[in-house]
Amino acid sequence: MTGGAHHLYVHLPFCAHRCGYCDFVTAVGRREQHAAYVDALLRELELEQVQLAGEIETIFLGGGTPTFTALPELIRLLEALPAAEEITVEANPETVTAELASHLRRAGVTRVSLGAQTFRPKLLQVLERVAGPGDVRRAVHHLRDAGFDNISLDLIYGIPGQSTSDLEADLGDALALGPEHLSCYELEAKPGTRFTHAWGTELARQADAMEDYFERVVTRLTGAGYRWYETANFCRTDADGRDLRSRHNVAYWLGRDYLGLGIGAVSTIEHRRWRNTPRLGRYLEALAAGRAPEREVEPLAPEVRRRERVMLGLRLDEPLPLAGLRPALDPAGLARVEGLGLAVDGGETLALTTRGRFLGGGVTAEILA
Repeated sequence: MTGGAHHLYVHLPFCAHRCGYCDFVTAVGRREQHAAYVDALLRELELEQVQLAGEIETIFLGGGTPTFTALPELIRLLEALPAAEEITVEANPETVTAELASHLRRAGVTRVSLGAQTFRPKLLQVLERVAGPGDVRRAVHHLRDAGFDNISLDLIYGIPGQSTSDLEADLGDALALGPEHLSCYELEAKPGTRFTHAWGTELARQADAMEDYFERVVTRLTGAGYRWYETANFCRTDADGRDLRSRHNVAYWLGRDYLGLGIGAVSTIEHRRWRNTPRLGRYLEALAAGRAPEREVEPLAPEVRRRERVMLGLRLDEPLPLAGLRPALDPAGLARVEGLGLAVDGGETLALTTRGRFLGGGVTAEILA
């Protein structure tokens, strides 16, 4: 008997080095453990197969730097995963060679997400990124030559030392490469990290500029013909009618069930959420013995799922269907934001206006009970 999850996330934690602002579950180097880790992932998939639906819609390989994983092991993993309509692999530009791009395409990958972050060398140094602007351009060309017609670029704004002209130049450089998709995020540096110790004063200055940066990003990308389909995500409209949104991430925002494999990976299925241990050694040991890894399990009450559905659904540019979700809303709060022109209650649906989307989380917090 199969479960109902149509979406699969696979975490590949290995990186060449750890960037100062990163708070993802990563492991630096460890090349001697890449094969054992792929073995463990495939054992976990076998153990959790019951959670998946018969047909998978999307698979997302995230990290870490998935393309830092030894190429034979990465391809072995991809070839062992179930078929899916959309298969995305995250990549750092410096890891993308003609050989890698060709192997990914032959292994069935349909979409690659490149972590460009910025094209300004001084800002790349602040972020401790290895790839330079030339690496990003070469990576895109290698992917195009291999036949990829769905490439996403990640950009970050609010970097210490960044100016509005730097951001405008980054957007121009990204658009010149013609990606089908762009993800533009404000820099989030966790308190207490070495990055915040080094750049605390400048991070505080940048925080005051975030609203302006955000509006510049939206204005520039929508002006270039991209659809602002989610708070931080933009996609081109395809002449052939393809949906060029990240279908995997849209599934998260729509509250769909998903299974996560690997260290630190999260799964949300029906009324439970669990997170795998972030410890590589314990993960490998458990799966080598045929056991599921250690997990933190959180029961999800119906009211929690309703609130999450509203919070995530209002990030999208499509009206949120309200069937079963009214108990999560505060009628007085909703009336206030409607009166301010920030949201539209259509009875069966709820949507933020353009102005409401710019204010984002604050408006949603007002609406929630």
